[in-house]
Amino acid sequence: MTLLLARTQLTPRQAEIFNYCESYFFAHENPSLVYKNSRYNMEGYDAFGLDEYQIKELRNNILSTFQPSVTELAELAYPFFATGKYEFGTLAIFLLKKHSSRFNRRVYEEMKHCLDEVVENWTHSDLIATKITPVLLELEIASMDDFASWLNSESKWTRRVAVVTMLYQKEHLPVQEILDFIRPIMQDKARCVQQGIGWLLRELSESYPQEIADFITQNKDSADPIIIQYATGKNYKDRKNNIHRPYIKKGYKSRSNYNKKKRHKEPNNE
Repeated sequence: MTLLLARTQLTPRQAEIFNYCESYFFAHENPSLVYKNSRYNMEGYDAFGLDEYQIKELRNNILSTFQPSVTELAELAYPFFATGKYEFGTLAIFLLKKHSSRFNRRVYEEMKHCLDEVVENWTHSDLIATKITPVLLELEIASMDDFASWLNSESKWTRRVAVVTMLYQKEHLPVQEILDFIRPIMQDKARCVQQGIGWLLRELSESYPQEIADFITQNKDSADPIIIQYATGKNYKDRKNNIHRPYIKKGYKSRSNYNKKKRHKEPNNE
């Protein structure tokens, strides 16, 4: 627990749950799987080497053994993410997802806290954005104004989650409200945020092609080329010369297909 305790303190009950998880992780660690998965995690990958089935098995064991409340799980998320271990962070999300119908404001607060300080990779940020934050909107625990404040966070992962969460609103809000939400962040300099914006625009374009085409045209000269590249990759090939500014860099090769297959595929965490 030395890595964890350097960043946070645990209550006796939290320490009991943490030790239970740590013992399971060490008993099932698989260095060969860590090596294999590290090739797909360019931002870094510190892991024990467990597969998704094993993490879900541990999740179920924790829920049956300790019967934690949703508030307890929300408060455990920070120390779990703070270990820096991939499986601890994934487990925190899987545990909360099982309690989604009982979410409360504490979940919103702790997710913001984690994203601002200890979430450090694509997978965890996108799991939060597709499995946790949409529930907060659905249950009216958090509002659009709440997530708008995330756009000002120093953490690029908090900002990305705010943007990707808007995928949920595709079926619930007029498209103009979603575009107004992301407008202040169109000049964001973080690549992961730019890709999140492009992803959102591309998905919206399936239902609102003209509105998104107009929005892209309005922003194509000020937005980063990565946003335009991601936003237009699916639906605008016939108008590429009019609204797509290519990302020109010596030695650059598009990774859009890689990102769609490896990073943007929504995991099944039921």
